[in-house]
Amino acid sequence: MQKGKRPVMNIVMFTNTYRPHVGGVANSVAWLTDSLRGAGHKVLVVAPEFPGCIPDEPGVVRIPAMQNFRGSDFSVPIPLTVSLRDTLADFAPDLVHSHHPFLLGDTALRVSATFDVPIVYACHTRYELYGHYVAQDAPLLQRLVLNLALGYCDLCDAVVAPSQSMARFLIEHGVTAPVRTIPTGIDIDAFSKGSGKGIRATLGIPADAFVVGHVGRLAIEKNLDYLTDSIVRFLQAEKQAHFLAIGDGPMKESMAQVFAGHGLAHRVHLPGAVEGDRLADMYAAMDVFAFSSHSETQGLVLAEAMAAGVPVIALSAFGTREMVRCELNGWLLDADASTQQFAEALQWLHDLDGDQRRRLCLAASRTAALFSRERATASMLDLYHAQGLVPRDAKPVKDSIWQIAKRRIEQEGKILGNVAHAIGDAVMAEPQTAEVRSRRLGG
Repeated sequence: MQKGKRPVMNIVMFTNTYRPHVGGVANSVAWLTDSLRGAGHKVLVVAPEFPGCIPDEPGVVRIPAMQNFRGSDFSVPIPLTVSLRDTLADFAPDLVHSHHPFLLGDTALRVSATFDVPIVYACHTRYELYGHYVAQDAPLLQRLVLNLALGYCDLCDAVVAPSQSMARFLIEHGVTAPVRTIPTGIDIDAFSKGSGKGIRATLGIPADAFVVGHVGRLAIEKNLDYLTDSIVRFLQAEKQAHFLAIGDGPMKESMAQVFAGHGLAHRVHLPGAVEGDRLADMYAAMDVFAFSSHSETQGLVLAEAMAAGVPVIALSAFGTREMVRCELNGWLLDADASTQQFAEALQWLHDLDGDQRRRLCLAASRTAALFSRERATASMLDLYHAQGLVPRDAKPVKDSIWQIAKRRIEQEGKILGNVAHAIGDAVMAEPQTAEVRSRRLGG
């Protein structure tokens, strides 16, 4: 091997959501997979079956799954089959990258132990904020889910946080595994080349209308009741303005009903989920991007909007507070700002003159450049190599079946220990500390 040249890696990704599913995590896994393959590495994706999957897609192993779990858009995979074990043995992974702490996340831990390779976990989601898909108003469940996710971090060799806010959250909640901030990357070039003129014409939006835009899953965890009320207030004040919301989800119909109830249906556009060049065109049709979610770990759509030169109005939350700067590329409101204050922020941007708006748009584009795929992929590769990966030709002799079994038994004990302690801590309503987590994981 040439001195200073990094070895080609075999990386196996475990994810509970993947294309053709449309969503932030699915998109994140897809772009990382494509980028790593583009850099010469081999990537095997293990993911659930979804309607519309490409049959026998190269480099992807599909796991049978229960669809639309509890009324959500997500699938629950039924993990590890004999064929998957054989496929992994043939693939000979150098590193496991897990994108979820549950379901296939546990399978990722077992595979890491079986093949004695490092495991990296990407913390994409605040799972404790999604408990409404299982039970309403259940603080005990919320604590349990949080404790399980935090404990999972310490079962891995390293954790990827997509924002500094999320990294601080993990560390402050006692995670002792190394935490590295690596934002999900976006295709800057693709999102900067959209054309909104045709979209406006198709949707019946006047060329000179001021358009407030939003992209994301239309679901309760996105704080969309708040956003809807804010947009209603703004549209009532600005009689020529329009609202364009891209995405599907359980709240789409209720949002449409609220706007219709205020006589605003003719100025509200809900075209559903959109991808590819058409999504770039949708962003280009917007004058401002409105975002009110508290549940994000990064807010990838903010970077996409900014790449299109669209300034952002958002509530202070994980990810947004690292991206949005008041009067530079948009406006960041306090997390507890009223819907009237949000509407007033939209009004502020609407009332700017042309030169002021152009400065915001240019600053938004410069901010987006910090979230390029190339930059993110380089950071991820740096992390992979920091985990002690050795060149393939320097790997030790194949382990015996007893050594593999010993590692699997130890890993199963850690997984079960995480569950037991998470349940105990949730019942006692006490947060796990780094010391407690270290003791139960054998540290």
